[in-house]
Amino acid sequence: MGIEQPWIEHFFVGPLQMRCSVVTDRHTGDTIIVDGGDEPERIISWIERFEGRGPDWTTGPQTKEEAANLPERHVVALVNTHAHFDHSGFIPALRAHFGVPWYLHPDDNYLQTLAQASGRRYGLTLPEPAVADEAFEATRTYAFGSLELSVLHTPGHTLGGCCLLLGVDDGPDHVFVGDTLFAGSVGRTDIADSGGDFDLLAQSIHTQLWPLDEDTVVHPGHGPLTTIGHERRTNPFVGDAAGPGGSFGFGKYA
Repeated sequence: MGIEQPWIEHFFVGPLQMRCSVVTDRHTGDTIIVDGGDEPERIISWIERFEGRGPDWTTGPQTKEEAANLPERHVVALVNTHAHFDHSGFIPALRAHFGVPWYLHPDDNYLQTLAQASGRRYGLTLPEPAVADEAFEATRTYAFGSLELSVLHTPGHTLGGCCLLLGVDDGPDHVFVGDTLFAGSVGRTDIADSGGDFDLLAQSIHTQLWPLDEDTVVHPGHGPLTTIGHERRTNPFVGDAAGPGGSFGFGKYA
């Protein structure tokens, strides 16, 4: 069961310009934050008051006046595609403010313990790493108030990497893929302590993402939006463009 007219906002946050997605059911106000890795004050002030520097992209209202006839938003969960510091570093601030559980695949629990140290390499001061409240399980669908996400476990960029599928009744579905897949590229597999493996990443994409409807909107962790159909046809690493050998005929990562 999907929702109608999902209200989705993108915030490009932190020095690596990671895409944090805020997803709201405009009929109930239920809201989830996907990959709240940085700039928590910006995200909080916009969700609660429509103040400050808002989203870089949105399918919903852009001012408090435009939202006047919609239910007040309330965050019901924090969810992560994986645990690299740019995606998870400021989860503690969001969790403390909203008082809601944080979901992460358990295969990334060790990686999460390294978030603070990883941030220091970029000159960042991060809080003590969060510990997930709830463990994502592959193939399971989770209800967050009136919002539902189906978990597709897609290891290869990290051991616990997941793609989160939002079903939509009156339009294309949306999938939040973290750094598994990009427009014209794939996630790196050479980052230390992450369990990166290109062959595993390619298998994850082939088995978990390519079967999705071709018009499914792909929300990567960095860079522009794309669709499953476009990437399946043209992605030079894992798509048809890689030739008969598929992903194994091209480079290892981008």
